Amino acid sequence: MRLDKFLKISRIIKRRSVAKEVADKGRIQINGKLAKSSTDVKVGDQLKIQFGNKIMKVKVNELHESTKKEDASKMYAIISETRKQNIDKID
Repeated sequence: MRLDKFLKISRIIKRRSVAKEVADKGRIQINGKLAKSSTDVKVGDQLKIQFGNKIMKVKVNELHESTKKEDASKMYAIISETRKQNIDKID
């Protein structure tokens, strides 16, 4: 399954166009390698997604062509979620 479609169906990112944009800007890695939006995602892969000030690492558990909102979170497991600290603070 394509990376952008997985992110949308699993509801990690709400819109596929946003998922495509994030991937194509080089903010997503699959198993430590930079991934494009068309990269195939397989069960067992580990994704590292860099949002604005948050880095999220997830493991792919299941792949489905479509899911209900309640079942979407079963498609992945969150390994870690960290926030970047602001180095330059305004006094």
